Amino acid sequence: MNTMNLWHITGWEFVALALAALLVGFSKTAVSGANTVSLAIFAAILPARASTGVLLPILIAGDVLAVLTYRRHAHWPTLWRLFPAVAAGVVFGTVFLVWADDGMVRTSIGAILLLMAGVTLWRRRTADAGDEPDAVLTRSGRVKARSYGVLGGFTTMVANAGGPVMSMYLLSAGFRKLGFLGTSAFFFLIVNVSKVPFSASLGLIDGESLLLDAALVAFVVPGALLGKWAVPRINQRLFERLVIAATVVGGLQLLLR
Repeated sequence: MNTMNLWHITGWEFVALALAALLVGFSKTAVSGANTVSLAIFAAILPARASTGVLLPILIAGDVLAVLTYRRHAHWPTLWRLFPAVAAGVVFGTVFLVWADDGMVRTSIGAILLLMAGVTLWRRRTADAGDEPDAVLTRSGRVKARSYGVLGGFTTMVANAGGPVMSMYLLSAGFRKLGFLGTSAFFFLIVNVSKVPFSASLGLIDGESLLLDAALVAFVVPGALLGKWAVPRINQRLFERLVIAATVVGGLQLLLR
């Protein structure tokens, strides 16, 4: 069976999807949030709702590579405080997908991403430079973790766009590069795997989507290797700016499409 014919995509469209898969790998091991560009490419070539089901297994492949690369740098207290709020967000996102159309989904998430980028920039101008990730143990830290967790669960369920939301949270919590990448790697592996039953029940993952995934997943590996090579060569300030820029670009793409 010809997968390209099954999805009615051209050779150039397949090349674009392959590049988007490569970018997923890069984003998972280098600049988290950059895969919002991949999200936009998939949604532009494939039907918008179906694109989320095709992209999810590719994201999981990238998550596995990221965990293998940064598993020693995860901050588990942060993860345990995020998961209950994220679970609530995933359920809310599933309900939202039942009745929301593509335009409503794109507008909502685009606005959330731009809001989170703005809040993070403001917080970084006013925060103490000495803040550490364990600030999540404070009352305000717990409130912030729950708020970002619900938004992250919601956005990752409806459009696989939780990366920028969680990137903004981890930056605002004071994570450095390796802690940021290790914590986000485990977070998204667990969350994305948990989304599979929901996506399958909504008809977003099926035999046809998995055939296309099988043709694209190999492109995630070189992207992840490129990201692993790039991370030590990116200083902390540039890393943070790249993450925020990727979030803004992703939000604008969703709003303007």
